[in-house]
Amino acid sequence: MTASDLQSGLAIKVDSMALRGVVCALPTQVVKNQTLAAQFGEKEVNDVIKMIGVHERRLAPPHQTAADLSQAAADRLLDELGWARDTVDALIFVTQTPDYTLPASACALQARLGLKRSCAAFDVNLGCSGYVYGLWLAGKLLDGRAIKRVLLLAGETPSKITDPSDRSTAMLFGDGGSASAIEFDAGAAPAHFVLGSDGAGERHLMIPSGRYKPYLGDDARLEGRDPTCLFMDGGEIFNFTLSNIPQLVSDTLETAGKTREQVDAFLFHQANTFMLKHIIKKAKLAPERAPINMDRYGNTSCVSIPLLLVDKCPQVQSAPQTVAMFGFGVGYSWSGAVLDLPVLAVNRLIEV
Repeated sequence: MTASDLQSGLAIKVDSMALRGVVCALPTQVVKNQTLAAQFGEKEVNDVIKMIGVHERRLAPPHQTAADLSQAAADRLLDELGWARDTVDALIFVTQTPDYTLPASACALQARLGLKRSCAAFDVNLGCSGYVYGLWLAGKLLDGRAIKRVLLLAGETPSKITDPSDRSTAMLFGDGGSASAIEFDAGAAPAHFVLGSDGAGERHLMIPSGRYKPYLGDDARLEGRDPTCLFMDGGEIFNFTLSNIPQLVSDTLETAGKTREQVDAFLFHQANTFMLKHIIKKAKLAPERAPINMDRYGNTSCVSIPLLLVDKCPQVQSAPQTVAMFGFGVGYSWSGAVLDLPVLAVNRLIEV
């Protein structure tokens, strides 16, 4: 495993990691943004839909959490793969909406899924970049001895932390959960990652209050807002993304030794359709190789990349594919990966 610094982040090669299957679980409730016209005004709603590209989203009911959705995905994945529960050596849960402040939801999920007590389990508090970070962490854990199988869960319920009266977020985010099965395979093609962060952007996408650092009322952008709900400065996020992600695409491809034509699918975090189209154009990618599905699901944070895989890439179950993945946003944090995927035994979307 080697690592080096690039303009956009730390480049890392991971050997012996094979992705075997992915399942995403969505709530059954579908909310169409057009139904919010009575609240925000028809013109305003149409303008937002045109800009962000979200027509409908899935919202979890009050009793359903990100851990619940991810557990349902994991149960289905393990059953369809035929993995015995006592063969999972580690569980990673990526989320910013855990069940509790403590304990870690991953520990609870270990028991709920019936995994062995010797299974390592921990949460990762990352959002938009979290799925790719999770893949990297899983690859780092695999050693072919103590840890041969890792279950990566990524789940988010942004609906529980958004202010329904905030037009900038109320029509953007959707809920979901996912599970990915990752296994040690000495013959697997190397996976390549580029990871980076810039905490100078922390205040542009955040929940200002509600944990342990008191909000001092020192940000004029938050006047009249509930500081315990999600705040997003869309302009700052847009500028950060266009300034950094095209370079991330180039650096990740260079690290992997791949041309744009050698990649079957470019899977971007589904942040904003207008923004994504700009990134695809600036990165000189063929639009047909960079699918977008946020019109039906919205921005699902760390779930958006696996959701693209199961929703828009059925070919991964019939032939090996080279896939590039790019997460970016809250933190600021960003991540890129290029994986030569074997044929996936499971690639499924379910409702719960």
